[in-house]
Amino acid sequence: MPVRTASRVCWLVRVGLLVKVSIFYSFIFFFSLVSQQAHAGDDCAIATAHPEATAAGCKVLRNGGNAFDAAIAVTAALSVVEPYSSGLGGGGFYLLHVADSDRDVFIDAREVAPERVSESMYLNAAGKAVPQRSREGPLAAAIPGIPAALKHLSKYYAKLPVRSDLQPAIMLARNGFSVDPRYVRAVGWVEKRIRKFALAERIFFNQGERYKVGEILRQPELAKTLEVMAEDLDSFYHGEIAEEMVNHVISSGGNWTRKDLQNYEVKEREAVTIDFSGAKIITAPLPSSGGLVMSQVFNILEDWSYYNHDKIARSHLMVEAMRRGYNDRARFMGDPEFSNAPVKQLMSLEYARKRGQSISLDSATDSDSLPTVFDLSLEGEETTHFSIVDDDGNRVAATLSINGPFGSGMVAGNTGILLNNHMDDFSIGIGTGNAYELVGNRANGIEPGKRPLSSMSPTFVESEKGVLAIGTPGGSRIISMVMLSILEYLDPSDVDPSAVVSLARYHHQYLPDRVQVEPNGFDEAWIFELRRKGHDVQVYHRKWGNMQAVHCDVSQTKCSVLNDPRGLAGVVF
Repeated sequence: MPVRTASRVCWLVRVGLLVKVSIFYSFIFFFSLVSQQAHAGDDCAIATAHPEATAAGCKVLRNGGNAFDAAIAVTAALSVVEPYSSGLGGGGFYLLHVADSDRDVFIDAREVAPERVSESMYLNAAGKAVPQRSREGPLAAAIPGIPAALKHLSKYYAKLPVRSDLQPAIMLARNGFSVDPRYVRAVGWVEKRIRKFALAERIFFNQGERYKVGEILRQPELAKTLEVMAEDLDSFYHGEIAEEMVNHVISSGGNWTRKDLQNYEVKEREAVTIDFSGAKIITAPLPSSGGLVMSQVFNILEDWSYYNHDKIARSHLMVEAMRRGYNDRARFMGDPEFSNAPVKQLMSLEYARKRGQSISLDSATDSDSLPTVFDLSLEGEETTHFSIVDDDGNRVAATLSINGPFGSGMVAGNTGILLNNHMDDFSIGIGTGNAYELVGNRANGIEPGKRPLSSMSPTFVESEKGVLAIGTPGGSRIISMVMLSILEYLDPSDVDPSAVVSLARYHHQYLPDRVQVEPNGFDEAWIFELRRKGHDVQVYHRKWGNMQAVHCDVSQTKCSVLNDPRGLAGVVF
């Protein structure tokens, strides 16, 4: 298991990517900036989705910035080098730990639906969803949140001027970066979509041909946009950038207005805190479903004394707890400002105990016996995650997304900004089919100014073993992957924290009523016993996720970066 320790050096690690296709590959790079260790400090650890982005983060740390400056630099750099995964035209969640005040802050930078939107725009005459409308082009794009998050981080938490934090990304966009196999594959998956939009084709193809590995991709329009933002971050929502984006979206058949951008704001929300097995878990609140699902699952497992059972019983209990947690996700959860989810009830031990009373150690529950949900929603898996710890103990866990590969496929005029397709994360049309079979309800229906439900779950765990910052891409499986890793980390019999990113994964999300299992992860006896209990166990043809974690010991004098072996380790230099 590759483990890198940050000891007066800033270690860089490749965070994995799970793309929204049937086959995915991940590349992981480890770097040690030994010659540039002046500021890195004993506890500096940065894990990002691309080595150039990690280098950008470490650069601002060496220049006197903190973890929040590094988060700005990493976010901006990722928008340049991984346009298929996240960007200025997307959204995300940032979980912060502010060391000097010992407090946790959750920043909600999720996209919002435009004011002129209506569900009918995405339906045909029979009232059925037309998937293409919410997946590509101008109607697919919700109002982005990432630039507002950068402003918020810079204004309230960072130390350096925003120009310093954005400078590495500006240089990357202007001078270009070397195309890697991940970029080439991502383009191949959605080539037809990109070629529908002339501006996107011009940027992401090399004079009409696919870029080859090693060729340099430059984005001068995006560099100019970043330069304007470096002088005035408000320009994205109020200035020339806003005007250009709105004009292009409208001329392309979309429904954005200047008011949509002017009214956008990030939300600081109270993070969800869960007590489990003597540890404190800090994670994402609504509009992420992660925190509420985790809370119910961990409460059920605590009530069943999870660690007192054998491997088979633990897996059975976990599947049954996930079944119930995802059922409530589908029934109740959505944007907290538009829906009235019973948050306190869902997080209570009493409610979890009642939900867990119907669990039998001998047999599986039929999902049809749980409350029925009729609407279906789609959630993309094209996401990125990064984690940062600085030498003062500040922490960031951030999960960002534009939804599908290359989002909507549409670049907003001459800004160089690729727009998301997160309108597809809403529940659209009763009974509509779902490519990822994730169910939703009216709480996640389309409404103007509303944020779609998400599974992105940046998380901290504080325990007697130390502090863990963790996250992963993976669509609806994000929550189950993070929970399984936390269970492994807190296992009293396990003293090796690196196992949290390597363990075999399984998943149940209420409907479809099946246990999804990674290939080659579980022996036949395990599968046989679960099937004997009545579970429909289906071994998938591919693995999923690419978990990345930063772990610091209790004293926070030593931090390690743990990478998922599902990726391919690169060169240390």
